[in-house]
Amino acid sequence: MRFLTRSLIAVFLGALALGLLGFAGGMIRDTIEARAARQDMPRTARERIFTVRVMSLQPGAVAPVLSAFGEVVSRRTLELRAPSAGRIAEIAPGFEEGATVEAGQVLVRLDPADAVTARDLVRTNLTEAEDEVRDAERALELARLDRAESESQVDLRRRAFERQQSLSERGVGTAATVEDAELAFASARAALIARQQAEANAEARVASARTALERVRINLAEAERRVAETEIVASFGGVLSGTAAVVGGHVAGNERLASVIDPDALEVSFRLSTAQYLRLLDESGGLVPARAQIALDMGGVEITSPGRLSRAAPSVGEGQSGRLVYAQIQAPRGFRPGDFVTVRITEPEVPGVAMIPAAAVGADGSVLVLAADDRLEAATVEVVRRQGDQVLVQVGGLAGREIVAARSPLLGAGIRVRPQREAAAQVPAAPELVALDADRRAALIARVEQNTRMPEQVRTRILAQLEQPTVPAQLIERLEQGGGRQGG
Repeated sequence: MRFLTRSLIAVFLGALALGLLGFAGGMIRDTIEARAARQDMPRTARERIFTVRVMSLQPGAVAPVLSAFGEVVSRRTLELRAPSAGRIAEIAPGFEEGATVEAGQVLVRLDPADAVTARDLVRTNLTEAEDEVRDAERALELARLDRAESESQVDLRRRAFERQQSLSERGVGTAATVEDAELAFASARAALIARQQAEANAEARVASARTALERVRINLAEAERRVAETEIVASFGGVLSGTAAVVGGHVAGNERLASVIDPDALEVSFRLSTAQYLRLLDESGGLVPARAQIALDMGGVEITSPGRLSRAAPSVGEGQSGRLVYAQIQAPRGFRPGDFVTVRITEPEVPGVAMIPAAAVGADGSVLVLAADDRLEAATVEVVRRQGDQVLVQVGGLAGREIVAARSPLLGAGIRVRPQREAAAQVPAAPELVALDADRRAALIARVEQNTRMPEQVRTRILAQLEQPTVPAQLIERLEQGGGRQGG
């Protein structure tokens, strides 16, 4: 009986196996027939549609921005130099690089001993010269009195001579008496000439003494100036640069001690091409006072200042090209001479142009315009100006039409596209933040640390968020529901 049962079971299993093999063979045959039928069916080509970003051409007045690189220079710099050789007796407190000084402040004082001695000697010479002038003036007065007396003697001798002549003519006097009177008259005239010569010499002496006095006074003024120059002062307020003075040190004449730079009088010198320079000229050929922005990059942080074009260099310079232009920095805080800065100049407005990306214009000035049925057609625009990644074009009859903002080799005339227009940017809502208690925070941190399938970077970011006073509610919900398996 047991043998019969086993035999029936074996027959049943064999029949079942044969049935399954037959069913599998049928499925394989149906699959082969279906594939052969699909290969025999004719294929229909489908048109490929590209998604492109389009923009509208809206002409208007655009003020191009010209960018250039320049160097900050000081418009007012004073070099402090020693007027004469000497020893430095004193320097001002804080006389060091970068220190701030005020107008009229004494910065360096040289040893005035030699200058004072020279001044005192000149003062002594002045006293002597004044005495000489007084002596010459008194001698001139005496010479004039002597001359006046000589004139009186001449007049007296003349009258005596005339009287003797008159007596001789009447037969009263003798010829000898007349001759004696004539000789006395001649002697008086000779004495007068001598006194006149002495007076002239006295006048010359007075003039010479006065000239010597003026010369000594000039020397005294020079000596006093040299004494005053032993104190070197700042003529305007600023910042010290290149200090090279030590108390007790000896300096030579005209030796440079330091420089004073006015930090509020800075400008930028930069070079433009001739074509760029011509765009900044007015009808009379003068440089327009265009607005500018001066930017200084300080390790990722940019400080800016408004500026304005002030002048251009009168000559090109040997071995140079273009034009050297200067722009005044109106808010120089944070800038220093020698800084390498970027200058962005706002040019005069260009009317009737549109600003589009440079990628939208081909090398021949062609653009792809969106036509009916969202197909592209080629058109040509006139490129007026290139400005970085933007270009200014004259749109002409394409005003109001939409063009492809970024061309690619796959796009061309006649291709159908799916236009993607710029939509108003939506500001995402701020995430909801939840304040956690200590137990709940510890539980969430333990759950994240125990999750071995979470990437290390995601784990670090989540742990940093959990350590904050408030944690996003969405992150807490994800961790509590999924056990931290879905990081970040």
